[in-house]
Amino acid sequence: MKLSRPVSWFLLAFGVWSWFIWITFVKNLWKDGSGLAFDDAGDPTAYFWVHLLLAVASFLLGTAIGVIGFRGVRALRREAANHPPEPPASSSSSSSAT
Repeated sequence: MKLSRPVSWFLLAFGVWSWFIWITFVKNLWKDGSGLAFDDAGDPTAYFWVHLLLAVASFLLGTAIGVIGFRGVRALRREAANHPPEPPASSSSSSSAT
Protein backbone atom coordinates (compact mmCIF):
# COMPACT_ATOMS: atom_id res chain seq x y z
CA MET A 1 0.00 0.00 0.00
CA LYS A 2 1.29 3.43 -0.89
CA LEU A 3 0.51 6.41 1.33
CA SER A 4 0.20 9.90 -0.08
CA ARG A 5 2.52 12.62 1.10
CA PRO A 6 -0.11 14.46 3.20
CA VAL A 7 -1.27 11.23 4.87
CA SER A 8 2.31 10.18 5.64
CA TRP A 9 3.11 13.55 7.22
CA PHE A 10 -0.17 13.55 9.17
CA LEU A 11 0.56 10.11 10.63
CA LEU A 12 4.11 11.12 11.51
CA ALA A 13 2.88 14.33 13.17
CA PHE A 14 0.24 12.36 15.08
CA GLY A 15 2.94 10.04 16.42
CA VAL A 16 5.11 12.94 17.57
CA TRP A 17 2.05 14.61 19.14
CA SER A 18 1.24 11.38 21.00
CA TRP A 19 4.73 11.21 22.47
CA PHE A 20 4.50 14.80 23.66
CA ILE A 21 0.97 14.57 25.08
CA TRP A 22 1.18 11.20 26.80
CA ILE A 23 4.62 11.69 28.32
CA THR A 24 3.41 15.02 29.70
CA PHE A 25 0.24 13.37 30.99
CA VAL A 26 2.15 10.63 32.83
CA LYS A 27 4.50 13.20 34.39
CA ASN A 28 1.50 15.16 35.63
CA LEU A 29 -0.21 11.98 36.85
CA TRP A 30 2.92 11.00 38.77
CA LYS A 31 3.08 14.42 40.46
CA ASP A 32 -0.67 14.53 41.21
CA GLY A 33 -1.33 16.17 44.55
CA SER A 34 -5.12 16.19 44.42
CA GLY A 35 -5.51 12.80 46.07
CA LEU A 36 -6.92 11.11 42.97
CA ALA A 37 -3.78 9.26 41.87
CA PHE A 38 -2.38 8.49 45.32
CA ASP A 39 -4.12 7.88 48.63
CA ASP A 40 -3.12 9.42 51.97
CA ALA A 41 -0.49 6.72 52.51
CA GLY A 42 1.10 7.53 49.11
CA ASP A 43 -0.03 4.32 47.47
CA PRO A 44 -1.34 4.40 43.87
CA THR A 45 -5.12 4.29 43.52
CA ALA A 46 -7.27 2.60 40.91
CA TYR A 47 -7.51 6.02 39.18
CA PHE A 48 -3.72 6.03 38.82
CA TRP A 49 -3.52 2.49 37.39
CA VAL A 50 -6.38 3.00 34.92
CA HIS A 51 -4.97 6.26 33.62
CA LEU A 52 -1.45 4.88 33.45
CA LEU A 53 -2.76 1.94 31.41
CA LEU A 54 -4.63 4.33 29.09
CA ALA A 55 -1.52 6.46 28.68
CA VAL A 56 0.70 3.46 27.90
CA ALA A 57 -1.79 2.06 25.37
CA SER A 58 -2.17 5.46 23.69
CA PHE A 59 1.59 5.96 23.68
CA LEU A 60 2.13 2.58 21.99
CA LEU A 61 -0.60 3.19 19.40
CA GLY A 62 0.76 6.69 18.70
CA THR A 63 4.23 5.23 18.27
CA ALA A 64 2.97 2.62 15.81
CA ILE A 65 1.06 5.25 13.83
CA GLY A 66 4.11 7.53 13.80
CA VAL A 67 6.32 4.70 12.53
CA ILE A 68 3.86 4.04 9.69
CA GLY A 69 3.94 7.75 8.79
CA PHE A 70 7.75 7.86 8.99
CA ARG A 71 8.05 4.84 6.71
CA GLY A 72 5.62 6.47 4.26
CA VAL A 73 7.63 9.72 4.17
CA ARG A 74 10.88 7.80 3.78
CA ALA A 75 9.45 5.69 0.93
CA LEU A 76 8.20 8.81 -0.89
CA ARG A 77 11.61 10.46 -0.58
CA ARG A 78 13.37 7.33 -1.79
CA GLU A 79 10.99 7.11 -4.75
CA ALA A 80 11.57 10.76 -5.63
CA ALA A 81 15.35 10.23 -5.51
CA ASN A 82 15.16 7.18 -7.80
CA HIS A 83 12.80 8.79 -10.32
CA PRO A 84 13.73 12.44 -10.89
CA PRO A 85 11.01 14.52 -12.55
CA GLU A 86 11.08 14.70 -16.33
CA PRO A 87 11.95 18.06 -17.88
CA PRO A 88 8.96 20.02 -19.13
CA ALA A 89 7.92 19.38 -22.73
CA SER A 90 8.85 21.95 -25.33
CA SER A 91 6.01 24.36 -26.04
CA SER A 92 7.04 25.19 -29.63
CA SER A 93 4.66 24.05 -32.32
CA SER A 94 6.06 22.55 -35.52
CA SER A 95 2.85 22.65 -37.51
CA SER A 96 2.24 25.63 -39.80
CA ALA A 97 -0.73 26.57 -41.90
CA THR A 98 -0.13 27.50 -45.59
